[in-house]
Amino acid sequence: MEPFIVSARKYRPQTFADVVGQQAITNTLQNAIENDHLAQALLFCGPRGVGKTTCARILAKQINSDGTENEDEDYAFNIFELDAASNNSVDDIRNLIDQVRIPPQVGKYKVYIIDEVHMLSQAAFNAFLKTLEEPPNHAIFILATTEKHKIIPTILSRCQIFDFKRITVKDAAAYLMYIAENQGINADADALHIIAQKADGAMRDALSIFDRVVSFSGKELTRKAVTENLNVLDYETYFKATDLILEHQIPQLLLLFNHTLSLGFDGHHFINGLASHFRDLMVCKHQETVALLEVGEDAQKQYAAQSRRTSNPFLLKALDMANDCDLKYRTSKNQRLLVELTLMKLASIDFNGEKKNPESVALQNQEISFIAPAAFYRGLPKASPPISQKPQENATETDMAPPTKPSLSTGTTSEKELPVEEPHKEPDLAEAAEKEVPQAPPEPKHPTEAERTEDKNGQHTPAPAEKIGIELGRKRVSGLSIKSLQAKKAHELNKIEVVIDEDKLPREDFTEEALQRHWANFVKDIDAKGQKILASLLSTDTPKLGADHSIHIELPNGTMKKEIEREQYHLMKYLRTELNNHFIRLEIAVNEESAKKYAFTPEEKYQKLREKNPVIDLLRKEFDLDL
Repeated sequence: MEPFIVSARKYRPQTFADVVGQQAITNTLQNAIENDHLAQALLFCGPRGVGKTTCARILAKQINSDGTENEDEDYAFNIFELDAASNNSVDDIRNLIDQVRIPPQVGKYKVYIIDEVHMLSQAAFNAFLKTLEEPPNHAIFILATTEKHKIIPTILSRCQIFDFKRITVKDAAAYLMYIAENQGINADADALHIIAQKADGAMRDALSIFDRVVSFSGKELTRKAVTENLNVLDYETYFKATDLILEHQIPQLLLLFNHTLSLGFDGHHFINGLASHFRDLMVCKHQETVALLEVGEDAQKQYAAQSRRTSNPFLLKALDMANDCDLKYRTSKNQRLLVELTLMKLASIDFNGEKKNPESVALQNQEISFIAPAAFYRGLPKASPPISQKPQENATETDMAPPTKPSLSTGTTSEKELPVEEPHKEPDLAEAAEKEVPQAPPEPKHPTEAERTEDKNGQHTPAPAEKIGIELGRKRVSGLSIKSLQAKKAHELNKIEVVIDEDKLPREDFTEEALQRHWANFVKDIDAKGQKILASLLSTDTPKLGADHSIHIELPNGTMKKEIEREQYHLMKYLRTELNNHFIRLEIAVNEESAKKYAFTPEEKYQKLREKNPVIDLLRKEFDLDL
């Protein structure tokens, strides 16, 4: 059995015409040879696997060809290859310089190919400078490197530089198809495009991947076989994900992402591929930019079909969200949740690029009800509060019109009885909707006279458990629809305005001792319930009774004041009930000087002890003590 030769060696170009993707450089070198205009020091730089060493060997062979040599002549005696990665010392360069002085025995030129020249040491570069600047007429130096920036400027200035570019996906796929045809392999165009993309511009890598995939799949090279062997996500994954996003199918989209993770891919790879897929869909929107799509013909048709289902605003929004997820992925604590959240946001985008409003359903199968309470504060008289709007026997048509947007009064000391507003005119929008919508929502049901109870003063009040409800049915009502506006308006019309008479609120006098006793009881109760901090704050100062039923306390800082003001509702409710006075108010003063009694320095402690017992000063002097 013949030994296997890898494709990178077997199909290495033998002429400049066979070199893939470097037409500009090969044409320049060919013309320089034909016109005898070739420099004696050349620098080939570029990425790996793009043909630098191959072009150097072809150049070395062609400059010695005169048409009289044998077909298999390779001029091995005239071509010297030096690997600078392992021969990078000054002695290696000195040996090379000694060989340069000897003219060729066969042919016209001696060619020295120094590969990975950037690996030479600084001393080796300096030793090579003079020979590189003024070489013998029979010597030509070809330096090859993948990292031009590591070569010292004095070397660069003495060389003619050729920058090799990456092999395009199109050129790499075409060359792979040529090799597949020579080997009798039936290869899909999409499969070869995936191999070319995986190679990332290196033809040698593409040939190595090609050999590996052929060993796996044999003579039939399909896209599925390539994706399985290379462990890359197929186009179909992103086509399916985009379809689910366009259909707003969030559960299926999350399951697809979970399946992708189970195959061994990470979330960063998935979201980057999805962003590239959105980019390709955007490219397919215009005929001029279709050439930027580096995929096979079958895949191009799929991209074109899916791009017609999307809009430019949607793709721009999706690209922005995917790119934002890509930027945040490395620093995220929960990377899977970040990708899942991005996918859910993508599935919530409408076709116009705007996010769908999840709260578009304002009211659904609900009953909007209002229960008129008997009293609003503890300690109020049990009699029902008077209703400001009551029926009159000789009311005119204007007086009997239902009020609009009445509000419920809380009965504070500064409130007065609110006047009845004028009848509100129906908006033109609602009138237009009544003509278009044949079935209007049911009218709100008002309590009848029989359902009301009458107190001793002849005033009508609603029953304690009276409910006014609006049934909206089971159909969803949008928050911006006409029906929703009508339902809200009907709900506002059924609110009952209640005004509490301040004269009937309790206002009994109390002593400072009673205040302090109830204050202490409240502190004890909240301390037993676990509110230790509030109990400690209320115990900071003893409350004092001021004028007009005001309670005064003094605190050492504003933070304590804000904390008590935040929690004072239950305190005031308790005191108003126990002291039977609804007009109690709390006034808190801040005195930062008083804070010293909570944080004594050693000197202040000594002064306190000295004030209580002056003899302690005599004790300190007698025994010569220090603080």
